[in-house]
Amino acid sequence: MRRMNKFISSAPRLLELGRQVLDIEAAAVQALSSRLDDSFLHALEVILRCEGRVIVSGMGKSGHIARKIAATMSSTGTPAYFVHPGEASHGDLGMVTSEDVFIALSYSGESQELLTIVPIIKREGAKLISMTGNPASSLAKVADVHLNAAVDKEACPMGLAPTASTTASLALGDALAVALLDAKGFSSENFARSHPGGSLGRRLLTLVRDIMRSGARMPVVREDAMLSAALMEMSRKGVGMTAIVDENEVVLGIYTDGDLRRTLEKNLDFARTPVRSVMSVNPRCIGADSLAVEAVQLMEEFNINQMLVVNEQRQLVGALNMHDLLHAKII
Repeated sequence: MRRMNKFISSAPRLLELGRQVLDIEAAAVQALSSRLDDSFLHALEVILRCEGRVIVSGMGKSGHIARKIAATMSSTGTPAYFVHPGEASHGDLGMVTSEDVFIALSYSGESQELLTIVPIIKREGAKLISMTGNPASSLAKVADVHLNAAVDKEACPMGLAPTASTTASLALGDALAVALLDAKGFSSENFARSHPGGSLGRRLLTLVRDIMRSGARMPVVREDAMLSAALMEMSRKGVGMTAIVDENEVVLGIYTDGDLRRTLEKNLDFARTPVRSVMSVNPRCIGADSLAVEAVQLMEEFNINQMLVVNEQRQLVGALNMHDLLHAKII
């Protein structure tokens, strides 16, 4: 209770402190942006010329940032992985080849674990990019390219915990990854392939065949069927339409809820009217191997809610409607 009372009394101060931290870190990133120079372009050139992998490393908090930078690069078209510098000096350094680029993060630029393995990296022939807060540091001096991630001050009131400095390093790593993405022409489709479990992956990698209704779930009647039979098929399958096909399963037309509304205005005898006389001919169709997102685009373009799926001979192989696309989270 005493702790809660203390918290309540200090709430305004804590809120202000939170704002100060955000302001300090925002200023650190803004300052980083204003001094970005040719060394950034040089780093990009080194990575773009890389025939191997990008290896990112750092100790402590810098290690956490290095791991995130490697993950971001990997998901945006630049193959990269994280190596712990302590483990590297005990065998993992064998993964580094002359074709690789090694990015070393250390705000002081004097991390002993990194300085221990740097001579071996250089001897192997790998390019070294350092990211530090001190251009005069040992790590900055031996690097092929140095990126200055210095900040005026940490957001920690005691100036001890890495806060603004790690934010700046992370932002600089993101800047590298995004610039590389653009330089390589990395597309949203490429991104989806490395994120098949995400919403973008679902939208860009899901095929029509993955979600279409097929077999017994597919609404279909023959061309000689009466309108009443077509309505029964629509009701049973619940897709809001039915395909009309010939004896070879070639699509001749479609009959939808919209067609039904127009038919009702004509006062026809459903039991005696052939469905082919009221169907919509040449309906919009799509292939089973098309992307599901293409089906969405066609439905939106032509203001329709259902589509038939056909093969190259225009034989019916499936059907889908907007609800199927919604359920599959394509929309």
